[in-house]
Amino acid sequence: MRAIRPKTRSHAREHIVTIDNDSAPRIMFYGENFMCEDLPVGTRVIYPKRPMTGVANPKATIRYALNHPEDSEPLHAMLKPGMKVTIAVDDISMPLPIMRTPDVRQLVLEIVCEMLADHGVDDVHIIIALGLHRRMHDWEIKRMVGERIWNEYWPDRLYNHDGCDPDGMVVLGHTPHGEIVEMNRRPAESDLTIYVNLNYVPMNGGSKSMAVGLCGYESLKAHHTPKSIVASNSFMDPPKSALSHSFKRQGELVEKTLKVFHIETVLNNRCFDGPLGFLMKNEDDFTETDRLKFQGMKWALDKLPFAARREIFMRQPAAFELIGCYAGSCEPTHDRTLAKQNEQNCVEVDGPADILLMGIPYISPYNVNSKALNPLLVQVMALGYFYHMYRNQPILRDGGVLILTHPCSDKFDPVHHPSYIEFFNRVLTETTDSYAIEQKYQDELAYNPSYIEMYRRGNAYHGAHPCFMWYWGQRGREKTSRVIVVGADNATVPAIMGWETASSIAEAIAMARGTMGRSAQITMLHHPPYMISDVM
Repeated sequence: MRAIRPKTRSHAREHIVTIDNDSAPRIMFYGENFMCEDLPVGTRVIYPKRPMTGVANPKATIRYALNHPEDSEPLHAMLKPGMKVTIAVDDISMPLPIMRTPDVRQLVLEIVCEMLADHGVDDVHIIIALGLHRRMHDWEIKRMVGERIWNEYWPDRLYNHDGCDPDGMVVLGHTPHGEIVEMNRRPAESDLTIYVNLNYVPMNGGSKSMAVGLCGYESLKAHHTPKSIVASNSFMDPPKSALSHSFKRQGELVEKTLKVFHIETVLNNRCFDGPLGFLMKNEDDFTETDRLKFQGMKWALDKLPFAARREIFMRQPAAFELIGCYAGSCEPTHDRTLAKQNEQNCVEVDGPADILLMGIPYISPYNVNSKALNPLLVQVMALGYFYHMYRNQPILRDGGVLILTHPCSDKFDPVHHPSYIEFFNRVLTETTDSYAIEQKYQDELAYNPSYIEMYRRGNAYHGAHPCFMWYWGQRGREKTSRVIVVGADNATVPAIMGWETASSIAEAIAMARGTMGRSAQITMLHHPPYMISDVM
């Protein structure tokens, strides 16, 4: 990376950089590696905000939230000896990357469990609220909850949710829209359920916590549909998300039926620090040391085999810090959470792009500690999550061209994603139409006895999960005119998903300009960490 002249930028708009003749090349994630590219003059690069300062005393912040809740009695006032309490806690699909220990969920659990013990409550179970995600491995649970909780509760009173257990699920009822609401039997029969949420994106937490985290397939299929996805403008703007509206309807029924105390935590966006701290910086501000670090890391990554590169990244936990904790009833608590999260993650952007560039990293919510980011998950990161990281209006205008960087290797983890393999190699080669897949294939995969067994006894995602992941990208597919992959190591995988390929960023931009015109506005999303574009 060549040395460049440092630029001066006003602090209020430091997250927006316009490329000129002496701008530095930009670093883009390329799976378990990087690309470093000179972008055309005039390209707009959007950076996340700087990490907010973490609270000085996380434990005190958590205790304050429990004792000063939103529209609710303090937690201690709800407790009495002999009552039956269930604690549900989010799994490790968030945050990304996994955070350093102690995990904030550990801090909350230790404080809550101590309070329960002090009030004579000993009938306590802790359930990992997976929804239809894979069961967490024992060692993952131990790392997340910490030694103290692990030793006291595992395995009889600390365990994974099982959405396919015929004896462990009950139906609470139906919403006015006819959506079924299933629930894990243990919280349904408890005097009090305490939900511990780690809130990383606006679509999570709130009503979704109980309604999705502890549900079964029949509940999830009510809203994880192509129709709901296309009607969501966007996932990260709950008032405009059909998906969130359905979560809320189901959640309202849960809240009316069960007694629930919500605890939500918010983290800053400090994905990297220490030796990798330069990845949080604008390339124009790199020091000579930063440039040498990147060059050395890039040289090493280019020499290493895939498995070694992946291991390096997966063993770099993030330095996230707690910036807020709120507790109490569902909606008032979640409103406080969203306000704090948006303060950290939302950036103002003037108008949408004609051509949108994004690097796809090595990780997603659905491949933590997996062997690869498989092609379906590359798709969900590009057309699902990153495409939807906006409010007001899309960051990519309708009919625009999306360019992404990723090898798109034909790699799957057979332990975590067995039904993905069949979905990609059989279903998508027969049809890529989400609406046809929903009608013809979804239930077949969902009720497949082998996939049910691997979900219940192994560590596999539910059989229908790849269908939901394909639907996740449906709005992006319908709204973009072209998707171009730079650096794919094969032509087959992109072709199956309906994508084009290019050997370089320059070639991809030339292809995109062929559709959008020579004067097309080009924008690059510089992540991770992620940001949400408030497009004006």
